[in-house]
Amino acid sequence: MKLNYFASCETLEELKREYKKLLFIHHPDNKNGDEEITKAINGEYDFLFPRLKNTFKNAKGEQYTKQNDESINLYKDIINSIIHLHNINIELIGSWLWVTGSTKEHKELFKQLKFKWSPKKSAWYHNGNVPYRKKSRKNYDMNGLRNLFGSEEVKTSPSPLIN
Repeated sequence: MKLNYFASCETLEELKREYKKLLFIHHPDNKNGDEEITKAINGEYDFLFPRLKNTFKNAKGEQYTKQNDESINLYKDIINSIIHLHNINIELIGSWLWVTGSTKEHKELFKQLKFKWSPKKSAWYHNGNVPYRKKSRKNYDMNGLRNLFGSEEVKTSPSPLIN
């Protein structure tokens, strides 16, 4: 595939940054936007995303790849451990697993599974045991995180009926 819009992108971060810039300019909702250009941009993005999803650059600008398959399997195990709990919501936001709802009674289970509590968001989170250091002073609520990184809800078992 010939790349017209993302030819200079070498990492996922660069791809996402360029995608946001291009859509800001060419989206049909904008004054001078064009639907055909937006479709072409989305097609290139969909083509490049799986190829660049594990490609990163370090602080020195050196490119490296890192597979995230371990965290996928880890999340599967964790989700299988908690999916049967009632009145909870499990959500994958970016690469972090978040649990909200009636979690207080399951506090020890979440601690055992290495979840951490976020008092500002009133939610438990798990980041796949990847070391994390906050890079900015911005504070996001759950909706801000969803908008920034995307969100996928995991369907849990329904609450038992009380007679």
